[in-house]
Amino acid sequence: MNKSKVSDIVIFGASGDLALRKLMPSLYHLGDDGHIADGSRIIAVSREDITVEVYCEHMSQRFQMEFSEGVYNEEVFQNFIKSIEYLRIDLTVEEDYKALSDLLSGYEDRERINYLSTAPSLFGIICENLNKQKLITANSRVVLEKPIGNDLKSSQVINDKVAAHFVESAIFRIDHYLGKDTVQNILALRFSNMLFAPIWNAQYIDHIQITIAESVGLEGRWAYYNDYGAMRDMVQNHMLQLLCLVTMEPPSTLDGDNVRDEKLKVIRSLRSIEGSDLKLKTVRGQYAAGVSGQKAVPGFLEEDGGNSNSDTETFVAIRADIDNWRWNGVPIYLRTGKRLREKYSEIVVDFKDVPHSIFPKGGVCIDSNKLVIRLQPDESISMFIMNKIPGLNEGMRLQQVELDLNIAKNEPRRPSAYEHLLLDLLYNNNTLFMRRDEVEAAWVWADKIIEGWKENGITPKKYTAGTDGPSSSIALIERDGRSWYEK
Repeated sequence: MNKSKVSDIVIFGASGDLALRKLMPSLYHLGDDGHIADGSRIIAVSREDITVEVYCEHMSQRFQMEFSEGVYNEEVFQNFIKSIEYLRIDLTVEEDYKALSDLLSGYEDRERINYLSTAPSLFGIICENLNKQKLITANSRVVLEKPIGNDLKSSQVINDKVAAHFVESAIFRIDHYLGKDTVQNILALRFSNMLFAPIWNAQYIDHIQITIAESVGLEGRWAYYNDYGAMRDMVQNHMLQLLCLVTMEPPSTLDGDNVRDEKLKVIRSLRSIEGSDLKLKTVRGQYAAGVSGQKAVPGFLEEDGGNSNSDTETFVAIRADIDNWRWNGVPIYLRTGKRLREKYSEIVVDFKDVPHSIFPKGGVCIDSNKLVIRLQPDESISMFIMNKIPGLNEGMRLQQVELDLNIAKNEPRRPSAYEHLLLDLLYNNNTLFMRRDEVEAAWVWADKIIEGWKENGITPKKYTAGTDGPSSSIALIERDGRSWYEK
């Protein structure tokens, strides 16, 4: 099995939820699967004044609590923690980085990965202090977690601070949705199958739906979410990235910049939504008290830390249009929200109806073909086509049947999105990471909508927790003679 080069992986904010719940488990599995080179080190950096032994005990407890049955292995864990070092550092104090400098001294020839699992407000000062301590080598990379700002201007400020110390090719902006197997399979489906290539356009596709629904509320993150809302938290990044992969032109190769060039073209081709279109093509919602998971739950304004005057949206539905030759006239419907009826994420590509039915009227209803890409909770890809009902029957009776396109249903454990992305990071492959111009182009489009809502007094419509969102989101798509896909 091919291994990455020997690396020093420095995780800033190593005691945080993301590091303990996603990053460390992913590194544990990558090491167990033989993807991390022998001699590599994982350097956990945090403000907590604890020993490496205490930190590893915290990890062990989290792993045993969150891993599926049979996945945690004590022997593997003990081998994993041999590579871990722990440093207590106040990230805002330059002198504290001297301890990191001492630990990295003599290892300048290694791949050096700086994973900033911290608040974005610390990105700039961390990079500045790394530079002051001469800890940025020719082999250094830096990973930025979202959110990178809450509008174009703040995003540019953060990116400028990081770019003062790292070249663009060494900056990896992560979006964990792009690490999902099924998301990557979009590229395989589109660009390795002649079946799809000639029909992936406005001539054959009627519309596309992208839904990211969450059944949970804010889980103690009210202050953060109140500053961002669904538009900034989900649409500007996750949903636009999925939209790009589904609609972009074929790249010349899968090299990082070739793929990201094509995604950028899509974002720049998105039609601006403003003026009267804001009420016709966008919906803002905010959940009120209701029932979720068979128990009563408070509304957004009543959540812990809530403010009764907040007009932050917890739900967004948008009709987006791409102004280019391939997608002219094909709407892309985006929908995301919290405290919805169920948790799922999916992409539905709905093909046009057959131009003329030869089957007897009245007895046969021909449904359009659909490609349904489910991202969570279970990753799957299905094609829905029409087929004759078996057996003896008068005339010709049809039904829609599902073609299951999955091959990995029986795997004991499927690698997480973070495992995929961390492995790409170790191999210095930036294909599935966002480039600065992508992020900024997405903010330009999203900011126009957010500013338009404010200028036109478009406030969130209430919806009951545990439902599918405000009724106006149904009107948004039915106005075009279509409906949200429900399996």
